[in-house]
Amino acid sequence: MVTEAESPVLARVRELVAPIASDLGLDLYDVEQRGGTLRVTLDTPAGADAGVTMDVLALASRLVSRELDQADPIPGRYTLEVTSPGVERALRTPAHFQRELGKVVAIRLRDVGNEERRLTGTLVAADDATATVDVDGTARTVAFDDIDRAKTVFTWGAGPKPGAGKKRKEVSS
Repeated sequence: MVTEAESPVLARVRELVAPIASDLGLDLYDVEQRGGTLRVTLDTPAGADAGVTMDVLALASRLVSRELDQADPIPGRYTLEVTSPGVERALRTPAHFQRELGKVVAIRLRDVGNEERRLTGTLVAADDATATVDVDGTARTVAFDDIDRAKTVFTWGAGPKPGAGKKRKEVSS
């Protein structure tokens, strides 16, 4: 799944959308087509302090829609969805993995027989063919061809302190 070749249609969409993303100070994170939906995913540059705002996504949506209407690279009808990758982002390409070094990732491997099928750990390295994840102090290197799905894992802040909730008033009858 990670190293799938991009179709000529999606490559053309990427070519049309990349300058728009760049003009808005964003990175073109991904372009996917599933059924009748074309999803364009935009993100802030790696290491940015904040994420993509709704106002910027709305502007990007209008600009991308206009460009795709004019160039008409997609045969037939489709629904355009311009979005951000969110806090738990899909990792589908080597560039996605390279961008998320140092973050916790969850990887589901393709059929691997009796070995572990799921890995969760810190992404410590990634190149054009493999990703290395530190799982409880052990480095596991997996080929992208062996990955079924992968995503970053968002860790919420600390939970409430024990006993910090409201106390119930006991009623005796």
